[in-house]
Amino acid sequence: MKLDLKKGFKNIYFIGIGGVSMSGLAQILYKEGINVSGSDMKESEATEKLKMLGININIGHNAKNITKDIDLIVYTAAVKNDNPELLEAKKLNILCVERAVLLGNIMDNYNKSIAVAGTHGKTTTSSMLSEITLAAKKEPTITIGGNLSTIHGNINIGNSDYFVAEACEYHDSFLEFYPYVGVILNVEAEHLDYFKDIEQIINSFHKFASNIPKNGYLIINSAIAKKDIITSNIDCRVVTFGLNKNRANWYAENINYDDNGRASFDAYFNNEFKGRVFLNIAGDHNILNALAACAAAFCVDVEFEDIITGLKNYTGVDRRFQYKGNFNGITVIDDYAHHPSEVKATLAAAKKVKHNKIWCLFQPHTYSRAKTLLTDFGKAFSDADKVVLADIYAAREKDTGIINSIIVAEEINKNTNNAIYAGSFENIEKIIKEQAQTGDVVITMGAGDIYKVGENLLL
Repeated sequence: MKLDLKKGFKNIYFIGIGGVSMSGLAQILYKEGINVSGSDMKESEATEKLKMLGININIGHNAKNITKDIDLIVYTAAVKNDNPELLEAKKLNILCVERAVLLGNIMDNYNKSIAVAGTHGKTTTSSMLSEITLAAKKEPTITIGGNLSTIHGNINIGNSDYFVAEACEYHDSFLEFYPYVGVILNVEAEHLDYFKDIEQIINSFHKFASNIPKNGYLIINSAIAKKDIITSNIDCRVVTFGLNKNRANWYAENINYDDNGRASFDAYFNNEFKGRVFLNIAGDHNILNALAACAAAFCVDVEFEDIITGLKNYTGVDRRFQYKGNFNGITVIDDYAHHPSEVKATLAAAKKVKHNKIWCLFQPHTYSRAKTLLTDFGKAFSDADKVVLADIYAAREKDTGIINSIIVAEEINKNTNNAIYAGSFENIEKIIKEQAQTGDVVITMGAGDIYKVGENLLL
């Protein structure tokens, strides 16, 4: 759906304005001179920041908040059809669009837009690209899914044709995007509460690739199993990245690690040495993320010296292998990993950090994911010495009684016999205080609120 944001709408209302992406989009439009307002279920740092800008925020969803002078409603995929504000808007015949529709229309105003897609790594890679374009003084507009210290949040209002954004596949949201450069980091079974199976997911990524214009670029991981299906019959130019020089245009050689597990490597493009890259974050998966960022930045005319500087400047975003502190000689790290592949990658990164034992405090995210990926979760924790499970974080779902964290622990123990079920955060904290020792690394892991355990341990 095409929207004339500069001429067609004067008053735009956001349902769920406190969300990471929604708050960023609200700021972009507000600085364009559009009257922006919205609502959220509770006050947060994001809503307070919007209020300080002068944006009117309602706490709680109420039909009375929707007035006839509003000419566009923006809502997130999490907003249900029975939301009172959404129902009132439809009653008043106000145009209502999902967040992705708005983001796609904003993106269309930028000639050098980059949309980062993939099952994992979107926030990290888009943050790397943010640092790169900032280092190159391209004055980019940025909207990402985590807080980046360089821009003091998740949004940056630029003054150029450069736009960096994440492209999420959930609910096929990214099919609303038509970026100049589209990045596909990986494609795996995920969001199976929406997608029927991996074949449907692959088809969705193919449609995303098909949206890239003929003069644009698709940057894709050469190791993706069904890569040829995703790239078939698309008009744009295709550039691959990976660790196999015989299969990828961009690849890494001479990889080394420091004592904190941070990699450096030689970057090559079509067998030509481009430069030595130094990363300030740990993990082999971040070598691939960095290669994807190199490829995407190169396609929008960024000099490789600036790419090297930007990647070196990137020290991570909140909840991505984030060092939180130290207590009694025990290191606390927090990570957002909530898919088996992410768990494996994070624990593999932890193995490269100097440690005695690795404690993984894991909170499964959603019942549907725990159930459909149970077997994979059972095999994902081999690099941890101890796994302590919290109860499942429900998010948008209801507990049907079919799956719980006890079952997840039992599945892990079939493979590595290193998991225990603790349930409450209080129990987890007690276990760590009683059993963890100097030199151990404790990782709070999951997309819910498990990070609170680490923060409590550091008090």
